[in-house]
Amino acid sequence: MASTIQALPTEVVYLITAGEVIDSLASVVRELVENSLDAGATRIVVSLWPQQWRIRVADNGCGMNLDDLQQAATAHSTSKIRSSADLWKIHSLGFRGEALHSLTTLADLEILSRPVGGKLGWRMIYGDGGEVVQVEATAIAPGTVVTVSNLFGNCSSRRQGLPTSAQQMKAVQATIQQIALCHPHVTWQIWQNDRQWFTICPAATTGQLLPQILPQVRQGDLQEVKLEIPNPLNSEYRTQNSEFSTSNSSLLPLYSALLTPNSSLPTPHSALTLVVGLPDRCHRHRPDWVRVAINGRMVKTPELEQTILSAFHRTLPRDRYPICFLHLAISPDQINWNRNPAKTEIYLNEITYWQEQITQAINQALSISSTNLKEAVHTTRVSKLLKAAEAKGGYNFNPQNPNEDQKTPNSCTDAINRVSIPNSLKAVAQVSNTYIVAEHSGGMWLVEQHIAHERVLYEQLCDDWQLLPIEPPIILYQLSPAQVSQLQRIGLEIEPFGEQLWAVRNIPAPLQPRDDCAEAILELSWGGDLQTAQVAVACRSAIRNGTPMNHQEMQTLLDNWQRTRNPRTCPHGRPIYLSLEESALARFFRRNWVIGKSHGI
Repeated sequence: MASTIQALPTEVVYLITAGEVIDSLASVVRELVENSLDAGATRIVVSLWPQQWRIRVADNGCGMNLDDLQQAATAHSTSKIRSSADLWKIHSLGFRGEALHSLTTLADLEILSRPVGGKLGWRMIYGDGGEVVQVEATAIAPGTVVTVSNLFGNCSSRRQGLPTSAQQMKAVQATIQQIALCHPHVTWQIWQNDRQWFTICPAATTGQLLPQILPQVRQGDLQEVKLEIPNPLNSEYRTQNSEFSTSNSSLLPLYSALLTPNSSLPTPHSALTLVVGLPDRCHRHRPDWVRVAINGRMVKTPELEQTILSAFHRTLPRDRYPICFLHLAISPDQINWNRNPAKTEIYLNEITYWQEQITQAINQALSISSTNLKEAVHTTRVSKLLKAAEAKGGYNFNPQNPNEDQKTPNSCTDAINRVSIPNSLKAVAQVSNTYIVAEHSGGMWLVEQHIAHERVLYEQLCDDWQLLPIEPPIILYQLSPAQVSQLQRIGLEIEPFGEQLWAVRNIPAPLQPRDDCAEAILELSWGGDLQTAQVAVACRSAIRNGTPMNHQEMQTLLDNWQRTRNPRTCPHGRPIYLSLEESALARFFRRNWVIGKSHGI
């Protein structure tokens, strides 16, 4: 077998971003594990002895032959690129050929490897500078085992400047978990001091893998979206291969093509994988779980992270942040990996285009449709709810004569947009003049009418913030300069009307028919930006809990609510609905019992 690892030409070396990559135990693990993934490994075992400064990474990848092993640790030697043009179409996780060479200058390096199909494995020990000092044949399964010993042994000041062993192990765990999220098909076994530390089992999707890393999150708390999106118009792959279509292909071949080293397959589409924690079920105190990965590697992209946070705005409680993992598989010509030695900071072409695609994907993930109706409660909560239903309450069922609905006067009728669409939720009843009982094919929901309508009105106000003139004006008394400035900031026309009196000559459209308009304007004067004012107006204008609704009004509200962009929570972050799925009802009523058993036979 011919050697695939070769030294890079000098002109290519000069173009590569130089810098320190081996600076901790975690960085060693990252570099070795990325090499394993580039070799096609599906099972990786990482063993650590932190007190001895020793790391071992074993994989079942393609392995290396004798010629490759002799070149592996020399400076700027790699099998992943050949020329300067390859720097602009990186398909692999590594490409600089510096990790193993750096390790030979900082530690003792040993590599055992056997190529797939090879009859013999080899063991190599490298000296300073990457030169081979010992070679011997050895028995080994196909794959590679890399052992790094006495790390930073020749630089005691480096060891002293590193964090404690416990902190470094925490960093190693975070590094492996981040890589595992990008490669959910891989099996991981992590050992510390010859004892198994943790494992990560393979999963079909990232959404199925995430609960292993965040145990407090259940599978039902997550929504996963996979999309194929066209490359930007200036993409080399889109312009040169526009006749090539993958619209009917699965995401896995597309993703594999983008990440396979030296792949020449044209890919006019990119793949977007999004895993979000549904805002009515899980969120965080810090934005530590807004993660972005591109082509198999976790990266820092403040622009995309801010796009994610903006898409979740007004869906979470105050000072809470979403759980969101975004993975983009993009044609390599859209990315400049050669910007940071650790490859964690990149330059992404057409950033605005990707921001738009991400926003649309998040809106799709947060919407409610027949494909993502999920149980939102634990069995214990279902039990408590069913017991509470035995208590006396007001049940306003659909009357037999539908014409009676037209005769029932109701102040909220005009507030709801009466545009009916065929949808999955059907209004059944009203409980305590507060909750709408809705039926769908998989069970039933309880929807709180006030905050559901508040969500509808808020999104309408965001899309069309309209101020209407009023006559006579609303007179307010004793406003401070700050309050006057605040009302002017949100667009209200306000002027002095006498001593300590102010006249407001236009108001937000939803407030016009209300009797408490003056109180609402005072509420708006106490501060906040335009969005805060829109939330306050929506809350003031929404149907109050305790208001009776007829069947048509309930159905119209459900239809309008389902069409909103973020129907799971109100603008303050409160959950709007509680689901009772058919499976939960069946468990509670024990419908799986056989007839004879239920009769005591």
